[in-house]
Formats: sequence, structure tokens, C-alpha cells
Amino acid sequence: MTDGARSGQMPVDLPPGQGRSAVVVGGGLAGITAALALADAGVRVTLLEGRPRLGGLAFSFRRGELTVDNGQHVYLRCCTAYRWFLDRIDGAALAPLQDRLDVPVLDLAKPEGRRLGRLRRDPLPVPLHLGRSLATYPHLSLAERARVGRAALALKGLDLADPALDTQDFGSWLTAHGQSPRAVEALWDLVGVATLNAVADDSSLGLAAMVFKTGLLSDPGAADIGWPRVPLGDLHDRLARKALDSAGVRTALRTRVTSISRYDNRRWSVQVPGQTIETDAVVLAVPQRETHDLLPAGALDAPERLLRIGTAPILNVHVVYDRKVLNTPFLTALGTPVQWVFDRTEASGLTDGQYLALSQSAAHDDIDAPVAALRERYLPELERLLPRTRGAEVKDFFVTRERTATFAPAPGVGRLRPGARTKAPGLYLAGAWTATGWPATMESAVRSGISAADAALRALGRPRPRHLFDVEEAA
Repeated sequence: MTDGARSGQMPVDLPPGQGRSAVVVGGGLAGITAALALADAGVRVTLLEGRPRLGGLAFSFRRGELTVDNGQHVYLRCCTAYRWFLDRIDGAALAPLQDRLDVPVLDLAKPEGRRLGRLRRDPLPVPLHLGRSLATYPHLSLAERARVGRAALALKGLDLADPALDTQDFGSWLTAHGQSPRAVEALWDLVGVATLNAVADDSSLGLAAMVFKTGLLSDPGAADIGWPRVPLGDLHDRLARKALDSAGVRTALRTRVTSISRYDNRRWSVQVPGQTIETDAVVLAVPQRETHDLLPAGALDAPERLLRIGTAPILNVHVVYDRKVLNTPFLTALGTPVQWVFDRTEASGLTDGQYLALSQSAAHDDIDAPVAALRERYLPELERLLPRTRGAEVKDFFVTRERTATFAPAPGVGRLRPGARTKAPGLYLAGAWTATGWPATMESAVRSGISAADAALRALGRPRPRHLFDVEEAA
């Protein structure tokens, strides 16, 4: 990686020739995916990223001897597009899936020794695969478990193509289907907050139904959890850049696009500081507000809708202990502000002690709190949750904040999310916030990149690569 573009200098103008060209703006998962798909079809691609690295909001950084992920990212077996992406960059072995769904759930409202429950599946058809787990789940009463089963069957019967689902909130639907506040806390929000980045009352029924139908009610193994055993940067930067290089993509980091425009009836101009790049197609794979600012007039009927797509924060609390305090790869908790706890020791490169990362979704109350206040709040909760922390020394405590980590999955957001195509020929949109049908996940980002590449390839008259993941673009 010694040429000028890969070392962060400005890219040169695309050379003239008979082949088609494209510029992808944004080096997150959506942009990387679009660039790979276009290049695999023979398009000459330049990928422009303003940061000094690829990966978007799923990245790593160094802190002393540690390699730290900005936030804990997981995926499910049903995330078939992201799994395709891992295969495409030769990273699947570094982010393996569980053999079978198994989530420890600790309830701190119960006495020690009686706190542990598990959400796990059996090798049985849907919905029997979760039957035993639900029947023995100790954090709900027998009556609550029965009502959960009935609500799950009702959820399975919803038509995800019905736009009316997006106008309703999931919390009201759960209440109407007999779900107690305890059932919402101990089951529905346990899953929903982590996947939607919002509690049930703040979530679109359409997106929530998609999550639960796809993840828990489509295939017995759909909810099996996968997570990187290496830093995210190894996947989304190092391996992704290697794949882009091999595909012939010119990758320019530290290169922020200032404007895009059509300079005749066929081609586009992409402006970066001190230079203009001419190209046949442009994929905008940046957040919705940045997309709004770069869109040329007339590209969308109502571009102001992009500014109405809200955002939601995620806070990650990082704690390094001088000894091992957790025996499982991860757990989740009830009766405490702590949501999910992950062991990041091996992935971070730590050789002495244990490094835990707390992933706190929908963290509106904590996202701007001082580190000292967060330390005072979360260390005692970890002592309640993990008895072995009580005699352990805290070697390091720090937080990472993503104030606009995801789009907010609020009721009505579906009609605000645009598809890949715009009204400007040759201009396409990608990003987890576009109309993929999924909430703001790595899966949604990859699907959006594939949809944008598909639309561009059709317009450029290029055949679709045979190995490209099949995805139906949302309207």
C-alpha cells in the first residue's frame, strides 16, 4: 500500500477510456460493499473517505497497549448479507458464530444463586426451537410466559409489507397483546434495545416485527450470535482495504468530498479540496445529514425528509481489571443499568487481567455524562453483577460515545428512508439508514451497498457479478 491514494494523498483524475467508472463517497460498510460490487463487475472505482481509516462507525483505535473497538458489534446467523461481506474480505473465520443461541441473563433483583436464566434454542423446528427455553425462563411468571408465546404467534402473523405497521409503536402493540411491563423488560426489550437501539415504546412496530420475525421466528438458527474475535479494524479496515486493493479499487483516505454535480447530461463531477474527479456514477454512502448537504437539486422529491430521520446514541463503558472476573464471553442483565457485558480481553491484546466492555444502547441519559459520573454509576453495578470484581483492582476505566450511532427507529421512519435510486441518473444512495427494511445494523449497511451497486450496474450496462449476495432493493 505505497501508492499516493492509499497513503492518504489526493486521488488523480480517473483516466479516460472505454470502461465505466464510479466514485463511492464514504468508506463505511455500505461504501466498501458498493465499491467491491462495482469493481467485481469491471467498473473502475474510486472510494473516497474523509477519515484516516475505513469502517465508518465500526472501528478500532489504540489505547496504550490495548486495541479498543469503539463499540461492541455483533451479528446474527440471519444477517446473510454481512456474512457474505465477511466471506468477501476473507474475514469469516475471525468472527465466528455460536454453534447454537445461548444468552446468559442475570436478574439482580433476585438473591445470588438464583439470578441466572438463559435464552437458548434447541435443534427443533420453529417455533419449538425456543419452547423449552421460554417454558423454563425464570425471569417471567408462568402466566407471562404463556402470554409471550401467544404474542410471538401474533407477531409471526404480521405482514412486514404492510406500511401501517410503521405508523404504530411496538410498545402499544405489546400491551394490546397482553405483555406486562415485566415481560417487556425481561424479554422484548432485552432483545429489541440491542438490535433497534430503542425501547419498545419508541420503536416502529414494522421494524420491531422485522427483527423478531427474522431473528427468532424464521429459522431455528437465525438468532445464533456471531462476534469478532479480533479488533473491528482488522476486519473493516485492514482486510477490507486488502480486498479493495485486490479488486482494483483506488482508496483515498483523509479525502473529504465538498460537492457533487452533473457537468453534462451523462457524467458527474466530484469535488475534493483542490481537485475535481469526473465519473459516470456516484454512490453516496454517508450519513443522512451529510447526504442531504451533498445532494444536487432535484435528486430527491423531498430531501428535507432526510433531516427528519432522527438519531440514537450508544455508550460503551470499558473496564480493565487486574484479574479474571467473568467466565463467559458475554452476558446480559436485568434490574441494573448495565445492559450487555462482553469479554474483550483476547481481542484487545491484553495479556494480564481481564477487559470488559459494557454496551449501552439507547443511552440518552448517559451519553453526555462525565467519565467520573459514569465510573461512579457503573463500577458498583458491576460489583453487584459479578461478585469477583469486588476484590479486583480497576486498572483502567474509559468510555467511548457515539452520539449518532444509528438512525432512530421511531414510528413513521419508514416513509422517510429513501431507496438506492435517486431522480438524478447516475446518483445512488447507500447507508444503513436507507430503505433496506432492516434497522440500523451492519446487515442493513451491507444490504444498502449491494442495492446501490445493483442499481448503478444496471444503469451502466454491466452484468451483475455472479457471486454477489442476492438482495431485493426496497422501494
